[in-house]
Amino acid sequence: MTSIPVEKELLKELIDFKLSFLHDEIDKILNIWNYEESSKFLQDARDGTIEEAEDDAITLRQFLHERDELLTVKLKLNIN
Repeated sequence: MTSIPVEKELLKELIDFKLSFLHDEIDKILNIWNYEESSKFLQDARDGTIEEAEDDAITLRQFLHERDELLTVKLKLNIN
């Protein structure tokens, strides 16, 4: 993989933009199903309490994973 230098402020803006996008997408999924907490939605999708939610649950799980990875990168690079 090729490395290129990036200004810290630009990197912060890019990460924050992606985090904002993920936050919006997570909220969209939760709003569709009338949930406020992702953990409750995922549990209800898993146990069959809400039918036909499997695709959204998979997508939500991926968005949450991406969000966690980006937050970890911000912490490692000390980007606040």
